[in-house]
Amino acid sequence: MAKDLLLEIGTEEIPAAFLPKALKDMEKIITGELSENRIGHGRIRTMGTPRRLILSIEGVEERQEDQVLEKLGPSTAVAFDEGGSPTKAAIGFARGQGIEVSELEIVETPKGKQICARKKIIGGDTFDILKDLLPRFILSIPFRKSMRWMDLGLRFARPIHWILALFGGEVIPFSIENITSSDTSRGHRFMAPEPFKVAGFEDYLKQTEERFVIVDPGRRKKIIRDGARAAAEDVSGCVLENDALLGEVSFLVEYPSVVCGTFDKEYLALPKEVLTTAMMKHQKYFPVVDTKGKLLPYFITVNNTLSRDPSVVARGNEKVIRARLADARFFFEEDRKAPLEDHLEALKNVVFHRALGTSYEKVERFREIAKDISTRIVFSSPASSLDTVALTATLSKADLETQMVYEFPELQGVMGREYALLQGVEPFIAKAIYEHYLPIAAGGDLPETDEGAIVSIADKMDTIVGFFGINLVPTGTADPFALRRQALGIINIILNKNYPLNLDELIGMSISILGKKLKREPDETKADVLDFFRGRFENQLISQGHPYDVVGAVLALGISDIVQSLGKIEAMEAFKKHPDFEPLAIAFKRVVNILKDFEGGSVNTSVFDAPAEENLYHAFTDIREKANTCIDNGSYSEALSEMAKLRKPVDTFFTEVMVMAEDEKIRFNRLSLLEEMSHLFHRIADFSRIVTEG
Repeated sequence: MAKDLLLEIGTEEIPAAFLPKALKDMEKIITGELSENRIGHGRIRTMGTPRRLILSIEGVEERQEDQVLEKLGPSTAVAFDEGGSPTKAAIGFARGQGIEVSELEIVETPKGKQICARKKIIGGDTFDILKDLLPRFILSIPFRKSMRWMDLGLRFARPIHWILALFGGEVIPFSIENITSSDTSRGHRFMAPEPFKVAGFEDYLKQTEERFVIVDPGRRKKIIRDGARAAAEDVSGCVLENDALLGEVSFLVEYPSVVCGTFDKEYLALPKEVLTTAMMKHQKYFPVVDTKGKLLPYFITVNNTLSRDPSVVARGNEKVIRARLADARFFFEEDRKAPLEDHLEALKNVVFHRALGTSYEKVERFREIAKDISTRIVFSSPASSLDTVALTATLSKADLETQMVYEFPELQGVMGREYALLQGVEPFIAKAIYEHYLPIAAGGDLPETDEGAIVSIADKMDTIVGFFGINLVPTGTADPFALRRQALGIINIILNKNYPLNLDELIGMSISILGKKLKREPDETKADVLDFFRGRFENQLISQGHPYDVVGAVLALGISDIVQSLGKIEAMEAFKKHPDFEPLAIAFKRVVNILKDFEGGSVNTSVFDAPAEENLYHAFTDIREKANTCIDNGSYSEALSEMAKLRKPVDTFFTEVMVMAEDEKIRFNRLSLLEEMSHLFHRIADFSRIVTEG
């Protein structure tokens, strides 16, 4: 008969950021443990609050599944003598497996007939297994940081105060250091701190809620969302909803209680991002906006207790936000007393990295890269020029030395944009100052202006090349300087803008500008950076659903121009559906193999010795010029359609002609013909990397 399992780990307040991952890890770990121990079960649920982690499993079998172990022994020829009696080999094998010789079986294997020992292991009681399994499970939950307390050797996210462990309503007895499992839980720390006994999961849910604890994070989120919307409606507004903030707040409380507060309207004169950052990032408040998204002088806060007088709670939070906004207004007014460019000088005292110099030096470097990029593209706006790009680069980091950004680091770029607008800089340049930080996260917004896009590429390229050049490269999951994200940012900006940029040249220019700051050889640095971009680009393309073999075939030829690379990949992907693709790909795999170590030469038509090679040559010359023109123009699908016309002549050639002819001139001429064709195909992809059935 199956029974339900309930485990609760009661703790000091665990940081909200730890909890979502911990709950996922708990489900993964326990699933593996139960599988390894052959324990059948039903639905697994993990829940949590700041003070408790909960595991509930329905329908856990009372016993392990029985297990039959098979062990192969020596061949029958070795195990038995001519008279059929067991030899010492068979007797020794049976003894080693703990069975009688008479229990040995004979089985057919790829090696012939062998003796086999089969042992049935009767499953143990789940209850007994859980006594050891649950302590191991608890201690295996990983956290970003863990701690020790008192004089115990135990490490956990926060000190453990109690453990509730029930199987079918019966306590599973075990101890972890000085904590012994029981059937007792506790309610809300302030509103119902007394311990109480639990009979099972449903009883647990009922009793915890009666004691002001909502253990289901999903329910807490709904309570917060609904309460915040209702509170905002009471002041004729809407909640500025944010899923990340909602998730974080739901893990800060056990029993959410929503209160609406207000602040002085005069603070609405500050940039919107300043207000929302102060509320959302620093105080975990939800801003209130009107139907057009304009901020209103209200905020929603979520408490962990019920208040007899919500107005008292509101006034306390209003006092806190008032002080934060007063500081922000002071910083804003002080920063405006000097133009943005006046802050540039201070960047000389800001170290970007001890080996790569100051932030001022970095700006000078990527401004040169940005100016070079400007000469390689066509601007989308007549207002844009090399000068507007240079000005954007010059001002892009100036706000780092403003008081506002010092206090609110999240506003870098935002304040640069706002201060630039206030001092009369062209709006599109001000926008570009903000945009040069984009994308901020994977899949995030990309720069719209050319100025923002170009400076973003230049800034990120300087960072990537700089850190590779001093041998600070990402390893495994470690990427402290977010170089992977910045490489993807460059890739996606180039693709979004369709810029005809050569990565090889950009990397080379960055290396040249960094000069003696780099500790590695330039060629080695360039090769590693290019390979790094190739890896990021390849992973992104495959994750987007492009066939891995097509991606590999195109990128094997280089990724200097990623716009062209993507065009070739998309054309190849479509070409794979062409009926001539498979046989053509197989044929060119054969071509690649034949041409190994062949240095090449010119085709001499007078040496042709068979109609098939002459027909192939004429078919190839008929399509070569048009195919090359299509490739030069980026019309890769059309080029591949031309190449597909070679399918029949190629098949006939390999059927009727011996490429490696005994006559050296004929052999050399045929190989030269194949090499010329191979060069054309290699302008799009390395067909030898394409997965085919043949």
